[in-house]
Amino acid sequence: MHLLIGNKVYSSWSLRPWIVMRAKGIAFDETLLPLRMPDTTERIKQHSPTGKVPCLVDGDVTVWESLAIMEYVAEKFPEKVIWPRDAVARAHARSVATEMHSGFMALRKHCPMVITQRFAAKPLPDDVQADVARIAAIWNEARARFGKDSREPFLYGGFTAADGMYVPVVTRLQTYSISVDPVSRAYMDAVLAHPAYREWLDGAIAEPWTLAQNETETLIEDLRAKN
Repeated sequence: MHLLIGNKVYSSWSLRPWIVMRAKGIAFDETLLPLRMPDTTERIKQHSPTGKVPCLVDGDVTVWESLAIMEYVAEKFPEKVIWPRDAVARAHARSVATEMHSGFMALRKHCPMVITQRFAAKPLPDDVQADVARIAAIWNEARARFGKDSREPFLYGGFTAADGMYVPVVTRLQTYSISVDPVSRAYMDAVLAHPAYREWLDGAIAEPWTLAQNETETLIEDLRAKN
């Protein structure tokens, strides 16, 4: 299998299926196509019909969109337990993963993913704070209902696709020094310490195409203006 991704510093959608597949020990090759280049869209369209990453190519099969990629590998490797085995937990996990896929636009706009940076805390707009509160509520509920009796520290005990969907949010809260409750903080620390995340972060740090902090701040303002 071959996964096309964008820059590890910035590409939140690429991170989601990548970290799930790495965490579950699923072998794949990766090709990184730098974002915001003149030929980026055309290069991606050679593989993905949307011209966007991520895109998974598995022989004659092409899958785009993060959740669709996760569902594909979950069907291909059922023994990897990409979704919780318990039906109730699995329904909850799919619901919160889909909520992440389509929601929290205020947080995404105000706090783009830049995982190699750390900014001082600043007051958040009300709609961003509402997104953070809802995310914390999801994490607290998942841990209380499905994860508390597990020795593993993720939303449903072991690492699942739902965790993969929320990893970029964890990085945003970390990057912008956004305070959360103790349960959410413990979950964030577990995600940030996961070997697969550390591998992605090391790759981001080593990327030859990165922006200086002042350029990053300009990029963030540009992204906010366009979203």
